[in-house]
Amino acid sequence: MLSVNLKKLRKQRKISQDKLARLADLPYNTLVKIESGKSNNPTFETLSKLADVFNISIDKLTGRERNNK
Repeated sequence: MLSVNLKKLRKQRKISQDKLARLADLPYNTLVKIESGKSNNPTFETLSKLADVFNISIDKLTGRERNNK
């Protein structure tokens, strides 16, 4: 779910993978692995940096956000 959400958010904002990596202060290869689903367990720090770029919670980024109805 993380890889799908991350790619969707990035494309909605029209940000390249390279630019997102720079904005999040992450190695480009790390971002590519996450988006491709090859990194199944990114660190909390990595998730936090990515969520901060999009100004969303880590739960929303990873698809764990619950809807309170």
